[in-house]
Amino acid sequence: MNPLFLSKPRRNRKNHFTRELIAENQISVNDLVAPLFLVDGEKKKKTITTMPNQFRFSLDEILKEIKILTDLSIKAIALFPVIAEEKKDSLATYSYREDNFYLRAIATIKREFPFLQIISDVAMDPYSSDGHDGFLENGKIDNEKTLPILSKMALAQANAGSDFIAPSDMMDGRVMAIRRALDENNFLETSILSYTAKYASNFYGPFRDALDSAPKSGDKKTYQMDFRNGRESLLEMNLDIEEGADILMVKPGLCYLDILAKMREKTNVPLAVYQVSGEYAMLQMGIEKEIFNRENILLETTTAFKRAGANLIFTYFAKDLAEIL
Repeated sequence: MNPLFLSKPRRNRKNHFTRELIAENQISVNDLVAPLFLVDGEKKKKTITTMPNQFRFSLDEILKEIKILTDLSIKAIALFPVIAEEKKDSLATYSYREDNFYLRAIATIKREFPFLQIISDVAMDPYSSDGHDGFLENGKIDNEKTLPILSKMALAQANAGSDFIAPSDMMDGRVMAIRRALDENNFLETSILSYTAKYASNFYGPFRDALDSAPKSGDKKTYQMDFRNGRESLLEMNLDIEEGADILMVKPGLCYLDILAKMREKTNVPLAVYQVSGEYAMLQMGIEKEIFNRENILLETTTAFKRAGANLIFTYFAKDLAEIL
C-alpha cells in the first residue's frame, strides 16, 4: 500500500481547533458536585489543615459560599456535618432529631436556593460515638440493626428537603431499606445516590480530619470494599440497582478508574465518582509547589473520570473548575 494513503492520526491533533472539534469527552460545569462541610453555630469559617483552601462553614457562611457556587452555575452540593462529640452516641440518635442543625441547614439552603440539588450523607459515623458507619456491638458491626437507623436518618433528611439521599455506609441491603422507608412516607421523588463501590482506602484521611469522624477502634474493612477486588464492584452494582438506587457512586476516583469503566460497560444507570480528600490534598500540594499547572491538572484528572464513564464528579475543586470552564 502506498504510504501516502496510510491513516495519519496526528492530522487530527494538528492544532487546538481541530482537537476541540473531535474531542471525545468534554468537562462541563453540569458534571460537578461541590462537597461542603457544615458546623453548628454562626460566623464560622475554619480552615481544614490537611485540606488547604477547604473550610468548615457555619450556616451563615455556607450560604455565602453557595451563592458563589450557584453564580458559577454549579447545580449540586454534597453536604457533610461536623458533629460535636457530646451529641454523639452509639445509636446516632442526633442524626434524626428535630433540633439537628444539619437538618435545619438543609431546609434553609433549600428555601434560599430552591433549584440547587442537595445531596445529603447517610451513614452513622458523623453521629456515632464509635466512629463507625454502622452500629457497633460486641466489637462487630451489626448490619441488620444499622438499617433502621439509616432509614430514620434518610427520612429526616428527605423531610428537611434533600433531593438526593446518599448512603455512604456500605451496609448490605441499605438501599432497599431506605427506598422502602421513603416510599412508605410518600417521598416518592426523593432519589437515592448510592455509594456503590466504596473502597477501604488510604485516601480518606483528610476527610476524617474535617469531620472528626475516624473510628475509635478497629477499621472499616468489614464493610468497605477491599481495594484488591474489582469484579466485586459489579455484584454491589447489581444489588443496588435491584434495590432501587437511582445513581451509583465509585469512591475514590483516580486509583479506581478501572472500576468506573467496568461498571459503565455493564449498566446505563448514571454513575458518579468522588475525587476524595486525599486526592485533593495531593493535587493541591502539587499546585502550590508549582509541580503542576493548576488548570491543566484539574482538567486532565476530571476528564479522566468523564472518559471512564462518570456522569457526576464530586470534587473539592468544583469551584476552581467552574471558574476555569
